[in-house]
Amino acid sequence: MASSESSLQALEGLMNEFFSPGATNQRKREIEELLNNFSAQSGSWRHCFYFLAHTQNEYVMMYALSVFENLINRQWLGVEAQDKMEIRSSLSKFLLSHHKLVPTFICNKLIKVIVCIGRLDWPHFYPDFFSNIIQLIHQPQMVTLGLRMLQTTSEELASPREDLSMARKEQLQRLLLDQIPTILSIVTRILETILDKHRQLVTTATPPPSPTHGDSNDSSPSHIAYGSSPLQSGSSIIRSMFKATPVSKQNVLPLPPLDHDSEQVSLLCLHCLSHLFSWIPLSGSITPNLLTTIFHFANFGCDIQSVQQGSTSPSSQKDLNNSSFSSSGSSSLGVLAMTCINEIMAKNCVPTDFEEYLLKMFQQAFQLLQRVTKDTTEQSVGNKMSELDERYVEKFTEFLRLFVSIHLRRFESNSHFPVLEFLTLLFKYTFQQPCHEGYFSCLDIWTIFIDYLLDKTNTSRCPNTSNLVDRYKDALVSLITEVLHKLQFRCNQSQLEEIDDEILNDDSETEWQNFLRQCLEVIAKVAELLPTEAFRVLYPPFQEYLDVYMGLAQFVTETQEGRRLNITAEHECRRLHCTLRDLCSLFQSLGRLSDHFIAERLSERFDDALSLIDKFCQVTVYGTKMKLYKVKTAIPTVLKSDFIDVHAQSLAALQAFTHWISQFYSEAQRNSRHHDKFVPLVTSIINAVTPLLAKQVPEKILVSAAHLFLSMATTVRPPFLIELASVQILFKDVSGGSLSGLQDEVQLLVCRALSNILILPWPNIPETDQQWALRSQHHAEFIQRLTKEFRSLKNMSQLAKDKSLQERAKPTIRRTLQLLSDQVESIAGEVSKTKQVCHNSLQDSIDVTLYLFPLYIQQSDVINDMMGFYLATFQSLRVQMGIPAIQHTITIFLELFTRERLTVTILEEGNKGRGVVEKFLQILEIIVQEPGSAFKAFLPTIISICMDHIYPIIAQRASPDIKPALYKLLFELLQSKWRYFFSTTVLTKLQSGAETVENEQQFVAIMQAFGQSFLQPDIDVFRQNLESLETLNAKFKLYHKKIFRDLMLYSFLNVFLQVMLHKSHDLLQEEIVVTVYNMAAVDFHNFFGTFLLQFLQSFDGLDGNQRQTLECNYKKEQDLPSFMQNLARLINDLRYYRICNNALPEGSVKLL
Repeated sequence: MASSESSLQALEGLMNEFFSPGATNQRKREIEELLNNFSAQSGSWRHCFYFLAHTQNEYVMMYALSVFENLINRQWLGVEAQDKMEIRSSLSKFLLSHHKLVPTFICNKLIKVIVCIGRLDWPHFYPDFFSNIIQLIHQPQMVTLGLRMLQTTSEELASPREDLSMARKEQLQRLLLDQIPTILSIVTRILETILDKHRQLVTTATPPPSPTHGDSNDSSPSHIAYGSSPLQSGSSIIRSMFKATPVSKQNVLPLPPLDHDSEQVSLLCLHCLSHLFSWIPLSGSITPNLLTTIFHFANFGCDIQSVQQGSTSPSSQKDLNNSSFSSSGSSSLGVLAMTCINEIMAKNCVPTDFEEYLLKMFQQAFQLLQRVTKDTTEQSVGNKMSELDERYVEKFTEFLRLFVSIHLRRFESNSHFPVLEFLTLLFKYTFQQPCHEGYFSCLDIWTIFIDYLLDKTNTSRCPNTSNLVDRYKDALVSLITEVLHKLQFRCNQSQLEEIDDEILNDDSETEWQNFLRQCLEVIAKVAELLPTEAFRVLYPPFQEYLDVYMGLAQFVTETQEGRRLNITAEHECRRLHCTLRDLCSLFQSLGRLSDHFIAERLSERFDDALSLIDKFCQVTVYGTKMKLYKVKTAIPTVLKSDFIDVHAQSLAALQAFTHWISQFYSEAQRNSRHHDKFVPLVTSIINAVTPLLAKQVPEKILVSAAHLFLSMATTVRPPFLIELASVQILFKDVSGGSLSGLQDEVQLLVCRALSNILILPWPNIPETDQQWALRSQHHAEFIQRLTKEFRSLKNMSQLAKDKSLQERAKPTIRRTLQLLSDQVESIAGEVSKTKQVCHNSLQDSIDVTLYLFPLYIQQSDVINDMMGFYLATFQSLRVQMGIPAIQHTITIFLELFTRERLTVTILEEGNKGRGVVEKFLQILEIIVQEPGSAFKAFLPTIISICMDHIYPIIAQRASPDIKPALYKLLFELLQSKWRYFFSTTVLTKLQSGAETVENEQQFVAIMQAFGQSFLQPDIDVFRQNLESLETLNAKFKLYHKKIFRDLMLYSFLNVFLQVMLHKSHDLLQEEIVVTVYNMAAVDFHNFFGTFLLQFLQSFDGLDGNQRQTLECNYKKEQDLPSFMQNLARLINDLRYYRICNNALPEGSVKLL
């Protein structure tokens, strides 16, 4: 006894020292080593019983329980049966006698230790494990302990860790499922008893108003006119719906506050239910009484007093007791109840006999939704939702999302489920959300609903698509009307001004841009179903704001200080600010509708589109002429940015309609009446845009103008563009360097547009009228002027020797190559004539680049741009370049990229050389993809560069840099040059009976590189190479090749199984198993009879009996689903045996 007492004192001292603020890390490691040594001693658990019984130190208690937990989880199989019984009995007794005396976390730890014993021993060696829990729940003084044990049992046994065999996991699942009816019945009775007990307290009180009381004032936002919409009468129809399924009067009576004990028991019950529902299947065990009871507790969440009671004053308590709401002391009850409901809702597999239960659930949930969305009182201002627990609102939103995404299709046509009335409540719920995140979540629900309608209208199995859309027409129009109202500053300035429009998030959006985008996404979705109606909603406010903007010219006057806007009153400036912000939003929203005016809808909506584009064009011309961003205003910090945004958005809206303008051009070529409108329209746009492509123009306007100009030159491209004076002036200015100093993006866009004007074919014009010769001459002259300084470098005799001269030339080289690369990349998919014109113009620049290449081989930044230029040229212009030129270029590359050069480049500080090597590999990939034998002579050198120069450097590096490009090249080499390795034809193989492999050593090295990649942690490379192997097998029967079967098959299979065992790439588990299956399918008999035996024999940590058990239990089924299931069982059991065997003391008898 003295020894135990002294040990306890020493342990308490160590634990206190360990957790004291003054303990150093070194001392903590020393103490930790002492504690681990003690717990590793045989029989150390016996001392822990003394520690638990005689200490008040919480650290000591946790340590003692951790010793038990380690013993149970790692060494339980080696513990004597008598000792097991003593541990079970003593821990259970300690729990029963101390559960109210020790802190909650100690009690929970103790419960988990006992449940872990049940996880291993129940029912054979611990038959009363579950019955003891049930007995505890039946005892009023022990009910909380029993419920906590029940929840822990569900958590630990329903989804056990990997330290159990698959058979044991399935056994536990079956055992628990057998107990589910009993569990649910008991929990239901407990909750019903609590409700009945507290209902009796108000049976003599004045009956409260019914849940539908006050619904006459329960209308949607007053500014929306629903007309004859069914939404208008939603509440009364909802009432009739609930009359169809009468609810007991008791069910709607509000409850007085639950006493503390009842509330704690209720919380524990709901916690248990939420976890049980997460894994049990839907069945009759989930009774209507249980569902109804859960919804009673869900009512606590929509009770404002439930949220506010913590701050309720005594004087207001009397009023609170007279409230029409329940006065629960905790909204957590409502949150947990909704969690239970959502666990049921999340199940997609619904038995037919359970659908009626679901319908009843929805009816009760919508009654809750009606409570949530109505005002607190008839005289209240604002909405009730802002006063509710935000967790409850989140859970309710999740319920609505689950219903619409999973279950709406089941009940949309059910006569007992009025969808329109549900949409009424969802509409109100959406626009009463107190925060933006909640509002966005609701918009996502509407998006899911609209996608559902789009799927139904697009399927041929739904003949009455027009009737379907008409049914929801009023609801959807109301939705976009209110969304439009919510995003307008004129209507919600105070709320919208609080949204940040400066700080970018991870998606490079400001908070305002994100808000606006999500609103416009919903409008655009509705427009897919109702384009005309969406246009009619958006156009009136757009026209109103546009009139204000276009009328500002009359308020601009000339002064000595320049032009000034004579609007100075604060309220007028505020109104103008709101108008301009809203005009920007409407430009964006109308631009999103552009797709609904083209293709087959062109003629039907031609007049509307032409009218709208005329408006856009007028705004653009007006903005360019007025330059309002230069006008002095009363509040320049606000209005200047507004004027810039309006101008930029008008340009962006026009760009969105360039596809329509292109189709308008096609119509104009056939109809002279349209031609008379088309030419002035395009001319006005170009004349308004070109002056903006210059310095001193705000960046937003400049970028938008550049994009619009490019779209007009690329998408519309009428022949007369080159004849416009403004375009000719732009050509001259750009050739003279007018774009220098502007951001790179603008320079690239404008130069690409000017190039496209000259080299892209004119639509619907015969080849003989394309004027290729003249246009080729103009394009060559244009490129020569742009590259004049760059091309002159070839004639500088001192450049090769003068390092300072080389350094000064770098900006010119990089800028020119980036510009040319952009132009070449943009024509990759164009006709051969366009490519020929481009190549002719770039020929000199290509030669200059090849001349400069050796001079800058040691400067990765310049070489990276050169490689980018050649990559673009090879991708787009290799046919025009010709085989001799490509061979010459590749020869130079292969000579310059020596092993030493590649090593230096790859290992360069800051990964500067990564892009160079990746582009080099991409160029080689293009070469190996070329058909024919023109580049066959390069294959040995390419393989050598990959396998001898690059692969050894990057193989063992954890960083994925360069690896994807290298493996992509190796895959393309195998795929495109398969006959380089396997030249034997089928006929030859049949005649000779043998399969020859050429260049065998290179093939084996490549496959070994693929195998090595599966031992690396990078999951993207793993996925890429897994797909490559599967593709090669599908096309060339890779796994069937004799060399693969003899030298590689077992190695790959072994690697994949080891990867599954270590769970290092679990995200790709299904893909890995499919690959293993395809490899095994080459010879199932060999896989089952030889490979698996060898794999088990080589697996460390198993004895002979365990290997034999695994072999005998493995089912040799050859269909894919069964194969996947059996392999998963094998992997699980291997992990289980290894964990158990590693934990046993030396000399122990191992588990069979």
